[in-house]
Parts: sequence; C-alpha cells; structure tokens
Amino acid sequence: MNMRNPWPVLPIVAGLASGLLTGCGTQSGGSGGDTSSVVLGMSDDVLATDPASGYDPGSWLLFNNVFQSLLSFPKGGTEPEPDAARECSFTDTRTQVYTCTLKDGLKFSNGDALTSEDVKFSFDRMLKIDDDAGPAIMFPMLDKVETPDAKTVVFRLKVPDATFPSKIASGAGSIVDHEEYEADSLREDGAAVGSGPYTLDSFGDDEAVFSVNDNYRGSAGEADNTGVTLKFFGGDQKALKQALLGNEIDIAYRGLTAADVSDIQRSSADGGAEVVEGSSAEVQHLVFNMDDPVAGKLGVRQAIAHLIDREALIKDVYEGTADPLYSIIPAGVAGHNTAFFDRYGARPSRAAAAAALADEDITDKVKLTLWSTPTRYGPATDQELKAIAAQLNASGLFDADVRSVAYGQYEKDVAAGKYGVYVKGWVPDYPDADNFTSPFFGKGNVLSNNYTDTAITGTLIPRTAAQSDRTATDADYAELQNIVAEQVPVLPLWQAKQYAVVGENVYGLENCLDASTVFRFWELSKS
Repeated sequence: MNMRNPWPVLPIVAGLASGLLTGCGTQSGGSGGDTSSVVLGMSDDVLATDPASGYDPGSWLLFNNVFQSLLSFPKGGTEPEPDAARECSFTDTRTQVYTCTLKDGLKFSNGDALTSEDVKFSFDRMLKIDDDAGPAIMFPMLDKVETPDAKTVVFRLKVPDATFPSKIASGAGSIVDHEEYEADSLREDGAAVGSGPYTLDSFGDDEAVFSVNDNYRGSAGEADNTGVTLKFFGGDQKALKQALLGNEIDIAYRGLTAADVSDIQRSSADGGAEVVEGSSAEVQHLVFNMDDPVAGKLGVRQAIAHLIDREALIKDVYEGTADPLYSIIPAGVAGHNTAFFDRYGARPSRAAAAAALADEDITDKVKLTLWSTPTRYGPATDQELKAIAAQLNASGLFDADVRSVAYGQYEKDVAAGKYGVYVKGWVPDYPDADNFTSPFFGKGNVLSNNYTDTAITGTLIPRTAAQSDRTATDADYAELQNIVAEQVPVLPLWQAKQYAVVGENVYGLENCLDASTVFRFWELSKS
C-alpha cells in the first residue's frame, strides 16, 4: 500500500510464540454456526469508506469485508481465486488483455443486481477521481475496461502486466454499485454499498458496525458470526489494552506494544486473553533523500548501512518480535534475496563505514537528523530511531539526533523534500515481489526520495511485470535488489509478523492473519 498513506507495522511478540496456547484464538468456529457478534478493537483509523479513496490498512480491512472484487485471496494463499467472477484469464499471449466472466445472481447489499457495468464503473471512477489518498496509483497500466455483455468484463492494458490479477484481487479492485456512487466525486456520507460478506450499518468516530450481508454470493461462504463491531482507539495503546482486559472488546488487532502483550500474557496465565500470531510481509525501511546535501552522498548512506545493527534493534527495542530484513523483498515472497547482508554483513563495521566516508573525503563527524513519526509505523518507532542514532554515534563517525513529528506534518514535509533520512513502513497490496519494487523504484515512486535508476525503471521492472511465470523473475529481482543494496536509496530494517490478542471463547483468528493481509470477518466466532 502506498507510503503516502502509511501502514502501521506492528510486530507480534515472537518471544511469546513458544508459550502460546492453542485454544481461544486458534480453534476454528463451526461453519455458519455461531449466533454471536464479535467486537474488534484496533489503534488504526479507517480513513475512508469509499474504495476510490482509501489506501491504508484500516480502510482496506473495511473494503475486504464490505465490497467484493472479481478475484480474492483465499485464507493462507497468495494466488488469487475467483470471487465475484466465475473465471478470469489473460486472453492474449502478452498479458495485455484480461477477461473475466461474472457469476450468476450477484447482488449488492441493497438488492441491486451486480453486472459488468458496475465493474467498469468502479475502475473508471477510481481512475477518473485519482484521489491522492486512493489506489489509482496501482493501475498506470490500465488503458480501458470494456463490457461486451452484462456478465463479461475485458481489461485492456497499455503494457503487459502479469501481476494484474493480484492487483484486482486487492482492496483496490472493490466493486461499487453505479446507482449509489457519483462517477466523478467521492462519497462523503460515511456509508458504503457493496456486495461483500458484510454490510456497513453505521460508521462514526468511535466505531463501525457491520452485519452479515444476506445477498452475498462469493468464495467466503457462510459467516461464523452475526456481525462485527469495530472499535477505534486512535493510536491509544493503553486504552486498547484496558478494553481487552476489561472484556469491552473480544479482539485487539494492531496497536499493542511488545510490553503490553507480555503483560497481558502474565496477567492471563490462568486463562483468558492469548496472543495469536500469523505470517506477514510488512516491512520497515529507512529512506534517504537523494537530493539532500548529506544523505545524498553515497558514502554517507553506505556508512550507515555498515553501522546498523538490526539484531540489536530487534532485541532491545522490539523484544524479539520481528526479524531482521536484509533486502527489499521480504522473506516468504518469491524473489527474496539477502543483498544487504551480502554487501554489508550482519555485524556493524566501523572500519568499513570509515572507509565509505573517506571515499567521499569526509573526515569530520557527519551531522545527521533522523526523522520519525510517533505511532503510524508502530508504537516503538521513536524508540527505534533513537537506538539507530545511538548506534551511529557510538562509532564516533556520526553526530545523529532524532526528531519526531505528528503524522500529518510528517507526510507534508517528506513530500516537500525537507528530510534527509526518514522512516517508512509498508504493508503490501498483494503478495508479489512487484509490490515491493515498482512502488519504490518505478516511475513516480511513492517514497518521495528523488531516486531513479535507468536499469531498474527501463528494463528490470517492465521485464518482471510482463513475465507470467513468476518463478522466472528471480534473476531480475536479484539484480534489482543488488543495485539497491549498492546505491542504498533505502535501508531495510525489519520484517514484522501479524498478531492479535483475543479474549476467551473467540475463534478463527488463525484464518485472518496471513501474507495476503486480508482480515476475514467471516472467519471469526464467539461462544
């Protein structure tokens, strides 16, 4: 998802994994069984209910449950499968024409029939509005959408893109009712009309209420609850923790610190709340502004890469809750390598850092400010940046400090090029290496760091995008990652795990936390 609108990257306490129980959060509910509603709390905000605008984790959580896409990611899977579509396929040999046939009997929650007209309207509308906080940035390759009949949708692409099915399976592919939305403006009443498993009954500052959509016809099947209430805690981790311990919510999803989770485990030793963990491809990077007079120097960036101790960050700041990340494409995603490990090693090297600075004729301490924002990329971000500054200063080569700015101002300043070094988190739109490379290093990249490399933009990204056999892209992705490791426009720090903390008699969480990043309301149950 676009770094212009950030995703909190909040790792699970991995050190607790060996002590996790296997009852509350990990037992599946019966099919269509439970009559209870579930209350879910999270510290993220839902920034939009209109899928032409929202491009953040909270909004996509809503979209994935209220709206339907032609394709969707099955639980535990990373290959898209039909949802609103009966079948989809590329219908030319260059992955430039993609055709879908809709299922019979599709309806929106208001009873309106869902046809190919609605699919075309949804994509045309998203691209026409082109909201700065929306997902239109994902579809520069889309030329036009055609509807030869009520059940057939034809996507014609400007360039080959083998990842197009994954893109339309994401929240960006949400289908809206053309009778309920304006073609050229966003819906601002907080309502939503989709054909997904749930309807949005109400949406306010403090909570959103969802009920099961009886008109839903798709791959999710029958819901294991009667509805979900989503409580918003606005970044207040303490209030989220207290709500869980006070049985005001059934699930705390995102936002608890490592210390909070440890405390919950200790206080619930005799039963009650437990931690449920899942896989994730969420990552965090330091980003370097290539036009900055200090961070723009290759030797400075390489010196920082030689001095960062990821293992210490994981141990001291995150209490063992994340994994060190040594490349742009995270572990578990095809195409991953360890380019930064191979180039800079795992342990800090003052001698190598000093040599990199000497190559730039830098002999004095490098004065540097690391810019942070306190909660958007996780509750320990400021602490982490201070630890990085301390590592740099301990070498005697840097005079680094940290400044933390509220998110709204932070994003404006990043876009304006005011920061030399700053932190960004990334939650993928879809689990493919393309989503960790094209948005960062392609034309019009979302990092706002003024980095371009002609080999990456002119050859590697177009060639990997056109390759329908994704395993055949490994060599190109390795070359891309090696270029990035040498030039260091970004410095990968760590890869997170998803987690949730659940109360007693809550089930199904294991089906909501996987690399697809789809949180599936319909899998939750409570007895």
